[in-house]
Amino acid sequence: MPRKIAAGNWKMNGQRENLRELQRLEDLHGDADIAILICPPATLISACEDTPFDIGGQDCHSAVSGAHTGDVSADMLADAGASYVLTGHSERRTDHGETDALVAAKSVAAIDAGLIAVICIGETLDERESGKTLNVIDTQLAGSLPDSANAQDCVIAYEPVWAIGTGKVPTLEQIAEVHAHIRARLNARFEDGDEFSLLYGGSVKGSNAAEIFGVANVDGALVGGASLKAKDFSPIITALERA
Repeated sequence: MPRKIAAGNWKMNGQRENLRELQRLEDLHGDADIAILICPPATLISACEDTPFDIGGQDCHSAVSGAHTGDVSADMLADAGASYVLTGHSERRTDHGETDALVAAKSVAAIDAGLIAVICIGETLDERESGKTLNVIDTQLAGSLPDSANAQDCVIAYEPVWAIGTGKVPTLEQIAEVHAHIRARLNARFEDGDEFSLLYGGSVKGSNAAEIFGVANVDGALVGGASLKAKDFSPIITALERA
């Protein structure tokens, strides 16, 4: 069975004082039987080593090392204490022009470094409204997920770009359609396709988490702003534990 994962992406937010939120979260969910993943800024990864949660990077370079000023390799993330890394987040694709091929290369680098790659895919509002959603998902999944991947070293996060941080949430039927489509593609391509964890991301909060986690093939969530505060992230974690 796919592992349930409640993942929080802090994005470019957080300093050492914000780590107190992890202590609050530990008080509430330190013995959770699901995976709780926190992806803080790279500057805070090593400071999270005493938490009971999984820690992830928000991005990595495709190279092991070299003349890449300002970049962080997957090996460096692992050395700092990370066990996961996000690849292909829509903000990286949009702000930095990352292609599916680059996302795949970063994911390979992550796997080679012993990290679990959380590969993000999702359509824009224009693509959704023009009926191209499943075509976009097919293209991104085929191009971003390495052939060498398996359910132990890769997670897929479906994040409709138009729902990230906007308060807009796809209908449960739309989420179900895309997650079922992803599962079918994984099953057609990999022997362990049924075991990949599929996360949904995009304006997930305590008030809608339970119904989202009730959708078939939704094994957890990749949460943005709501993961910054324990009081906001906790209801989402609780909903996933009960799903």
